[in-house]
Amino acid sequence: MSEEEQPEPDAPVSTDDERVSAELFGVWDVSEIEYTDPAMRRYITVTPIAHTQGRHASKQFKKSEISIVERLTNRLMQTDENTGKKQKATKIVREALDIIHERTDENPVQVLVRAVENSGPREETVRLKYGGISVPKAVDVAPQRRVDQALKFIAQGTYSGSFKTTTSAAEALASQITGAADYNMQAYPISQKEEKERVAAAAR
Repeated sequence: MSEEEQPEPDAPVSTDDERVSAELFGVWDVSEIEYTDPAMRRYITVTPIAHTQGRHASKQFKKSEISIVERLTNRLMQTDENTGKKQKATKIVREALDIIHERTDENPVQVLVRAVENSGPREETVRLKYGGISVPKAVDVAPQRRVDQALKFIAQGTYSGSFKTTTSAAEALASQITGAADYNMQAYPISQKEEKERVAAAAR
């Protein structure tokens, strides 16, 4: 090879490993995820890594830097039945993503991002005390808390939709995510968001 044909030493070289590294579970491409809510975009991180071994746990606000898929997995573990069962929760999420793809023929990670954006309440109420009297007051919700609340509603809807029923946890999770992504008022995450915003509107 002549000197003219040799590539520059600093030039990036595309490899199969780099292409695979951009795929969650080796299947879903996360390199071209689109966001519709600019406020929440900073806090909805999408990476191909589904398990970070808890590296963020001891650092404040580091949870926003891990994948939204892993955050959902961690949220599913916050029940009596799934506490500490990361592999089980990860399997549920992986199966749910497959079901979402079958139902919508879309990238399920994109559907999840849309569901989180739709499920985060923009307003909620706090209690202020004036001379011993507790008065509700409407306040704006920070984008990071909106993501937290959205994941909480999705996990709660999954638990209630699969507890003591024939519906599997993966199917219940897929239904909650697709319902929230479509802004279905019957979906638990959307109904909870609307309820919080309705109460806040009455407390303005």
